[in-house]
Order: sequence, then structure tokens, then C-alpha cells
Amino acid sequence: MTNALADQPAVEYGHVEHVTVHFDDLDAMGILHNARYAVLLERALVPYWSERGLAFRGVDTPPDLFHAVREFRISYRTPIAYTGPVAVHFWLEHLGTTSAEYAFEFRSADGRTVHAEGRRAIVRLDPATLRPAPWTEAARAVATTLLRPAA
Repeated sequence: MTNALADQPAVEYGHVEHVTVHFDDLDAMGILHNARYAVLLERALVPYWSERGLAFRGVDTPPDLFHAVREFRISYRTPIAYTGPVAVHFWLEHLGTTSAEYAFEFRSADGRTVHAEGRRAIVRLDPATLRPAPWTEAARAVATTLLRPAA
């Protein structure tokens, strides 16, 4: 772990996961390509859920992992023009019966620079019907740990 990662301040809610920006994530101008932010967010979310028992396991995959992104919004603040670790702070703004809305920030590894911020709404689907389906109690238990406290 580098000093920048060790010095990362604790967050009051949600979780911070460090993901790596690779050279092939950069565009021709040497900045992180806009489409890579969604991929890096996914790479931050997967370990969080996997470490809590909700991991992709082929036919034994928990049903809560069968969901679709309904909306993805992002605002870019300061370009990421380097390779190496980026801190992705994510949390839940809303947890409904069949949906959830994440908020997220991409920050420098030391947490000082906000590179981008946004929201990602998902809907849990029934694999057989592709209709919205309720989250299981296991997923709700994990998701509540990500909820931002009410102001």
C-alpha cells in the first residue's frame, strides 16, 4: 500500500474502493476515457458485494445480482491523466423494494481531488420474466450498510 492509500481519510458513510487505471484506459489525449468510468465503478462495486457473500458464481449466483442499470449519470470535474490507483467512494441514496440508487465520487488516491461524481440507478429483475423483483433479505442487509444517513 502506498502512503497515498494509507493516508486516505475514513468516510462517514458508504465505502471507498481503490481501483487501478491502466494505460489502455486512457484516450488519445492521455486522460481516462469517459466510457471507462462506468467500468471502473463496476470494478469498485464487485469486491464490496463479493466480500459480503453476494458474488457471481455461475448457476449458483445470488438472484440479487441479476439487475439492470436503469440510469447512469456522471459529471466530470478534473480529468484523470495518470495510471495507478483511484479512490471510488460509493454509497446508496435510496433502497426501494426492487430498485436502488447509488451515488459515487471518483477521487485521487489521497482523496483530495474530485475527478467525477454521479449516480447509478439499478432495478433487480426476475431472471425468468425480466420484470422487477424484490431484493432478498441478504441483499437488503448488505445494502443498508451503504445507505447515506438522513440529514
